[in-house]
Amino acid sequence: MRIETVHRVARPQPDVLAWYDNPGALVRLTPPGLASADDPTVGGMRGGRLVGTRLGPPILPDLLRPHWILRQVEHEPEGRFVDQQVHGPWRTWRHEHRLEAEGSGTAIRDSVEVELPRRLERLAPVVESQLRRLFAFRARQLHDDLAFHARYAHVPRRTIAITGSSGLIGTQLAALLETGGHTVHRMVREHDVAPGEISWDPRAGELDPSDLEGVDVVVNLAGRSIATRWSAASRREIRDSRINGTMLISRTVAGMREGPAALVQASAIGLYGPRRPGELLTEADPGGEGFLADLVRDWEGSSHAAAEAGVRVAHVRTGMALSDAGGSLLPQLPLFLAGVGGRLTDGEAMTSWISLDDIVRAFGHAALSADVEGPLNGVGPQPVTAREFARTLGKVLRRPAVVPVPPAGPRLVLGSAAADELISVDQNVSSARLEASGFVPAHATLEDALRHVLRR
Repeated sequence: MRIETVHRVARPQPDVLAWYDNPGALVRLTPPGLASADDPTVGGMRGGRLVGTRLGPPILPDLLRPHWILRQVEHEPEGRFVDQQVHGPWRTWRHEHRLEAEGSGTAIRDSVEVELPRRLERLAPVVESQLRRLFAFRARQLHDDLAFHARYAHVPRRTIAITGSSGLIGTQLAALLETGGHTVHRMVREHDVAPGEISWDPRAGELDPSDLEGVDVVVNLAGRSIATRWSAASRREIRDSRINGTMLISRTVAGMREGPAALVQASAIGLYGPRRPGELLTEADPGGEGFLADLVRDWEGSSHAAAEAGVRVAHVRTGMALSDAGGSLLPQLPLFLAGVGGRLTDGEAMTSWISLDDIVRAFGHAALSADVEGPLNGVGPQPVTAREFARTLGKVLRRPAVVPVPPAGPRLVLGSAAADELISVDQNVSSARLEASGFVPAHATLEDALRHVLRR
């Protein structure tokens, strides 16, 4: 089976070639729910390079994710390279990429020759449809990332250290920055580190200031997932994983004479409390009540030492990040695809969403913009009701959205306390300050965001 596509990007060919040749390009071109790279730091176009990926969402164990290994068997500097399967799910696979100058823009031509296993030959139309959607996703992603980098072309290339770099947002943020020519140091909790990594141990309070010398910005994304049952032990772990790490980084950079000039800190709209019907929530709001509200207040306060020392500190309060690889969207997809999807909470309750790629770019914006500090709501410009969210998701997936999820369902999975603050929410959160700071979202509407995330 042969599949050919052409997509055009309104960027000069040299810019596109430079983007492809940077580390991070493969990660940015791969939907995170479709596959994940064995080594996200590997990049560039060069003959003989081996690239390994695991297929399927990263929440699945590796035993359930087929291992796919490709070798770049041909490479021409003017914009042609060929990947061929070494090991994987297909009988044969050969993918030719051509990046051709076309006026002031670039034509991206993909040609795939794939031979399916005999038992799967009847699925050839499905495979072709998925590949065409994938290449359209890649073209859109490339366009949006190049537009992002163009807005910060005047900024000197930065050296940026990232905690939580293996997480959903961290993996994409590191790749986004690397495709823009910035240097990324991943902060990891191992003593034996690879080149480009920094060892730290927030539990033991260990972070060598000398490892942050030459770093311009620290982006702190570390923290245990809140999507779990909130037992007394898990609450402590959720809290400690955020507070202890933030305090360690904050104290460390505050005590350095030539240390990082900025700390970009993850935060959450959970600060506002789970239910604020009829209110437009801005960064000036003092916050609400509940476990998450108290946690976020203390989490943001943990960066006080850095701010007092004159370090620029920005807190990105993340909303509902839409991804096919994790977060609250992923568990809804099987229900909708089975035709039994619907709203998660009261139909008029407001949902403040943002696409994964836009929240990643929001963190990048905060890292690269010297005048961005204080809290920023990391949400899309058009929050929707829970009823509208379900209808839009159903429209994108071409499935009905008429079966509300019984309240007992989330409570069974998360427990009543977590379900009360994570699912039964009503938050109309404003993105005005983020946009006033110069951030330009790629996905202004929920439908646009879902079509990109789900490749529809």
